[in-house]
Amino acid sequence: MTFDIVTIFPDFVRAALGEGVVRRAIDRGRLVVRVHDLRDFTSDRHRVVDDVPYGGGPGMVLKAEPMFRAVEAIARDHGGPAAVVLTSPQGRRLTQAEAERLAALEHVVLLCGRYEGVDDRVRTHLATHELSIGDYVLTGGELPALVIVDVVARLVPGVVGDAASVVGESFARGLLDFPQFTRPAEFRDLRVPEVLLSGHHAEIRRWRKRQALERTMAARPDLLAQAVLDDEEREIAAELGARGPRE
Repeated sequence: MTFDIVTIFPDFVRAALGEGVVRRAIDRGRLVVRVHDLRDFTSDRHRVVDDVPYGGGPGMVLKAEPMFRAVEAIARDHGGPAAVVLTSPQGRRLTQAEAERLAALEHVVLLCGRYEGVDDRVRTHLATHELSIGDYVLTGGELPALVIVDVVARLVPGVVGDAASVVGESFARGLLDFPQFTRPAEFRDLRVPEVLLSGHHAEIRRWRKRQALERTMAARPDLLAQAVLDDEEREIAAELGARGPRE
């Protein structure tokens, strides 16, 4: 899978990509991530990428022209992308389902917003997707772009060593994850739940499902309406008084 990231802070983005799972995936050839400086697509000697907003108001707005030129250059040099994603607090919320849809694509361009926003012609005539990572405002779209790369990359075959860990983690089926423990079995009088030490796999499986449901009910009950539950989970949900999960 290929990502092209367009930003006014390319060094920041490259530094973040230089560590962890994404870096290893790039080194192994599972991912291609190219970072482009938006200023390289300006036409004036000062490489200006922003201007004051029409109609007045505080702050600056990223210009449309460099954004269009950047995507056109990427398409010319590397082929047309399957999606052009604008990071924006006005965008649709990034979810695991949205990440799965992006992971099925071969080539995605990420446009990093900044300042008071981006000329709306970018949103309406260049971007195919507009995504937000949460209901808050950041100083720019670089962090959201990196989040998108991280969450989508983990779904690309071969990026995560144990594929089963991706299937079973939080949000993969609409539930939060169950608690995890490791050695030692007791630490400062805090003991690992006995069921996990029992060796009874069926009991461990049911305990984990119950814990995941209890956590979801307590912290994110909104997820239950769309959660995909198996027969055992539906039984546990009924015991807990959960409402709304679908089959």
